[in-house]
Amino acid sequence: MISRQLTNIIRQKFNKSKAIIILGPRQTGKTTLLKIFEAENNKQCLFLDCDDPIARENLENANLASLRHLIGKNRLVIIDEAQRVKNIGLCLKMITDNFKHVQLLVSGSSALELAGEINEPLTGRKWEYLLFPLCWQEINGHYGNLESLRQLETRIIFGMYPDVVTNPGEETEILTQLAGSYMYKDILAMKDVRRPDILEKLLKALALQIGNEVSYNELARLVEVDKKTIIRYIDLLEKTFIVFRLSPLSRNARSEIGTGRKIYFYDNGIRNSIISNYNPLSLRQDTGALWENFLISERMKFLQYQRLFCNRYFWRTVRQQEIDYVEEYGGAFHAFELKWNPKVKVHFPKTFTDAYPDCTTQVVNRSNFAEFLLPGK
Repeated sequence: MISRQLTNIIRQKFNKSKAIIILGPRQTGKTTLLKIFEAENNKQCLFLDCDDPIARENLENANLASLRHLIGKNRLVIIDEAQRVKNIGLCLKMITDNFKHVQLLVSGSSALELAGEINEPLTGRKWEYLLFPLCWQEINGHYGNLESLRQLETRIIFGMYPDVVTNPGEETEILTQLAGSYMYKDILAMKDVRRPDILEKLLKALALQIGNEVSYNELARLVEVDKKTIIRYIDLLEKTFIVFRLSPLSRNARSEIGTGRKIYFYDNGIRNSIISNYNPLSLRQDTGALWENFLISERMKFLQYQRLFCNRYFWRTVRQQEIDYVEEYGGAFHAFELKWNPKVKVHFPKTFTDAYPDCTTQVVNRSNFAEFLLPGK
């Protein structure tokens, strides 16, 4: 089993009088992670799988007396797939407020439903974490540096979902299932999503534009719907952990673009599955875009797991000067150009360095990317 970064992070938050909430895409290993904590506390643990209608019923109709009977002497209560339970937030609040000896550990695959249910009832009463597909730190820690580097092109093409990584040779079949209706289950269950065909067209359009600035008006024309529908669907795709957005940095220069956005996929394999292209990098026209998506998504995982909070941008001017990725933390900006080929010469635009004179700059390519994803190692 590949050890997950989140395991020790969560373990350190036990017994601090707050619920621990784990969100993230489907099939990233949330249930496996919960089973680890169940095994460590097997004599004092209640595990409730909300795919089970009996477990759902017990939680949906809960009151203090029924919860006291259900929990008994257990000190750890694990609730898996909690988004399936109506009014789950109120139930979690009752447990957190009235059972001080109980550590509550909750998972859900949909930020759209679960976060909305729990945010208000559990204000000040929870720690919240995201579990992503495997990250480069986990791959490197499990396989070692040399084998991880051997896998780099495979990971760029097929992505980092646990089943994909641990079942070499079956990547295409696994990704086809992941990127099919099972993956869209949370979105299609929403009452205001009536057109799966629009969702598929939009995802293909986004998959073909990774690394490029996205226009909602252009997407609306391509998909043949109005702009409001595009914005709503992208918001749903983001809240169900399929894509995420980067906003432009616009602080100083008049020529800076301030209203665009870039949209990336949480996982390269899902992106490639959507366009049915698993060709090796030597036969592709989108290697640069795949490398950019891989590095930015992996950097996001690193920052989340290390609890490093920063603002993240891209930078572009009306004259098409651009920088792939910019972070803002510690009162300063840090700019990165992301290039697959180490031989490509990169010059950071003078417009940018003049506007942000204290900014650090770095070119990240396949010869030095470990410094970007494994800093300090």
